[in-house]
Amino acid sequence: MPTPGVPASGARGAARQTSAGPRPPHPTAPPRRIAVIGGGPGGLYAAALLKRLDPARDVTVWERNAPDDTFGFGVVLSDETLGGIEHADPVVYAALRRDFVGWDDIDIVRRGATHRSGGHGFAALGRHRLLHILQERCRSLGVRIGFRTEAPHPDVLSAEYDLVVAADGVHSTTRGTYAQVFRPQVTEHRCRYIWLAADFPFDAFRFEIAETEHGVMQLHGYPYAHPSPGHHPATIHPGPPDGSGASTVIVEMREEVWRAAGFDDLSPRESAERCAKIFSDALRGRPLRSGNSAWTTFRTVVNDRWSHGNVVLLGDAAHTAHFSIGSGTKLAVEDALALAACLQEQPDVGTALAAYEEERKPVVASTQRAARASLEWFENLGLYLDQPPRQFAFNLLTRSRRVTHDNLRLRDARFTGAVEREFGCPPGTPPMFTPFRLRGLTLRNRVVVSPMDMYSATDGVPGDFHLVHLGARALGGAGLVMTEMVCVSEEGRITPGCAGLYTGRQAEAWRRVTDFVHRQAPGTAIGVQLGHSGRKGSTKLMWEGMDEPLDTGNWPVVAASPLPYTPDSQVPRGLSRAQLTDIREQFAAAAWRAARAGFDLLELHCAHGYLLSGFLSPLTNLRTDAYGGSFERRLRFPLEVFDAVRAVWPAERPMTVRISATDWAAGGTTAEDAVEIARAFAAHGADAIDVSTGQVVAGERPEFGRSYQTPFADRIRHEARVPVIAVGAISSWDDVNSLILAGRTDLCALARPHLYDPHWTLHAAVEQGYTGPGAVWPAPYRAGSRRPRTGRTDAPRPRLTLSG
Repeated sequence: MPTPGVPASGARGAARQTSAGPRPPHPTAPPRRIAVIGGGPGGLYAAALLKRLDPARDVTVWERNAPDDTFGFGVVLSDETLGGIEHADPVVYAALRRDFVGWDDIDIVRRGATHRSGGHGFAALGRHRLLHILQERCRSLGVRIGFRTEAPHPDVLSAEYDLVVAADGVHSTTRGTYAQVFRPQVTEHRCRYIWLAADFPFDAFRFEIAETEHGVMQLHGYPYAHPSPGHHPATIHPGPPDGSGASTVIVEMREEVWRAAGFDDLSPRESAERCAKIFSDALRGRPLRSGNSAWTTFRTVVNDRWSHGNVVLLGDAAHTAHFSIGSGTKLAVEDALALAACLQEQPDVGTALAAYEEERKPVVASTQRAARASLEWFENLGLYLDQPPRQFAFNLLTRSRRVTHDNLRLRDARFTGAVEREFGCPPGTPPMFTPFRLRGLTLRNRVVVSPMDMYSATDGVPGDFHLVHLGARALGGAGLVMTEMVCVSEEGRITPGCAGLYTGRQAEAWRRVTDFVHRQAPGTAIGVQLGHSGRKGSTKLMWEGMDEPLDTGNWPVVAASPLPYTPDSQVPRGLSRAQLTDIREQFAAAAWRAARAGFDLLELHCAHGYLLSGFLSPLTNLRTDAYGGSFERRLRFPLEVFDAVRAVWPAERPMTVRISATDWAAGGTTAEDAVEIARAFAAHGADAIDVSTGQVVAGERPEFGRSYQTPFADRIRHEARVPVIAVGAISSWDDVNSLILAGRTDLCALARPHLYDPHWTLHAAVEQGYTGPGAVWPAPYRAGSRRPRTGRTDAPRPRLTLSG
């Protein structure tokens, strides 16, 4: 059924398909004729908004499916999204509001126990109903919709129309047509899932875990339709035929579990019947229906660009985010709102599309990071099954890192308090201020001042700067303060300003620092990080040119293999067996000096592409002898160094190891490798693993974001069964509390926050109203343990207004 006025096929359409692609947007005119490919919620809402904002526009929608065809059952929208809809189109908002199901609670069900958390605030309605509302709104505004109609080729539409909105879904034909411009990346994940429905309403958002003989399966369920009038009243109209209300049910499991359970041989109907039996308690013995759904794997879609000429991507065509943090419909609707606003605000299509992309891409990227964290949590669900029940529930609720300890406490203080009590928090004690023991050392809280290179030593000797820098952070309340990487030899320095422990003079200078910490900040531990720069040595101070070779005075550098760090870097010498022995002894000698200098903890630096890290990574270790090749051989030298250091380090004092858990580069160290590396060091006596990432190869592509490295620590903690220190963009005390209470880490190391505020830990205690032993103010500072007043806020308010 071709749409009137638009060629769908034939000679003219065929000719267009061989054209050079979308025509450039008109430089000055707003769009008058608009084509929308895809009649899902995002495409329909964009069409309605664009027509409503300018009734003179010609807006046409192509949808290859029938009006009632849909995949999935319920749609969840946030308060923020609903607010945008209300502001942009009160008619649509009013129609949605009449059918929304609202609820506040989340139930987590595992091993027969249910833990409920309240105060969350959800709203959902049936996907069919949402489509009908948007279809009706489009018709009332004069938008033309062609159902069961394939859209013409994008080249044809871009030539006939001023703007082409491609809302054609996760398998977007438009995106594929211009893949060389959009540069999509589609990642397929490890779990299989199926959309089902139950003909009754859950009274909460329900997560239920089933531990079967084949493996772990999980149910995600939420209500989307109220019981019809005449049924018994419930907090939870159109649903199933009997009017009893309805819920979306998503069943998800790892691919290998799905196959072992035989789901690969079952039809959708048979799968629904099987799932209903597995989750019979959650369903109260009722059946499930499958609709048009089939088992599938989730695909994360990312595009480098969202527009090409006058063609723009919207919704799943541009991006996807895992269903476990909310509906893709939410993102599509928000895209439509932003696109309509940009087209209204900007003078022409090109400027508007650039503004749309600039506005939406950071928001979507943040959502996708949270969705990825949530997705991976469910992929690795089996790691957490042995957690205490309330901690497991808290871990699930905070999995995306968007819901935090403080946020959850505001929503449901009773639930959060129960989790804290189970964890062992004394009354009034935030998780971050609980003690932690490593061998013979008890840290009074879970905060670590992360190692930070200061490049301020002279001939490797720490001076007054180090005394003030580390002393200030020790006075600031952290449980453990770490030095920068302290080099084990002159040749092992990164820069001429790096500190060392290869002479007695250096050890004496470090003793001055440790004595100050122990005397003036009792209860604070101080640790030393020992390392060797390897191929990243002989470079300028960071602020003069990071990783750039010195202009003069270079010293030769060494590495596992003769590979320069960057094309401009010095080519290192590959180490001989004799040189390996010398370096191992240098580490042992430095450790002996560190013990005499009074350090409480020693960390071996095996991360960030420095010497020992260079042996671990297959990208930097190309040796063919006993120290290269296989995973075990690449581990050999770092473990030999660890053993030599442990032999001279006092038995009662703990040792940790910092590793790069991924190289962020193809062919490099993986998360799976990191678990095995951690296991190996733990077997040799490491008391904790400090889990960082990257900086091993210059061509890395890190996935930055809030707490972005903590999933690696989480995995190592649960798979290798060794305490971990999490690092990487942990910036708030709320983050620390969340990570500790969820069991994702044992300690949190923060760098930049301690540069911004040396008293970060003490101030975190003040802001949380905590005054216990986990955060003790030094006696001379106690008068400053309350936030200073900034100005009068208690002036009397006017009571009377006198008229003249």
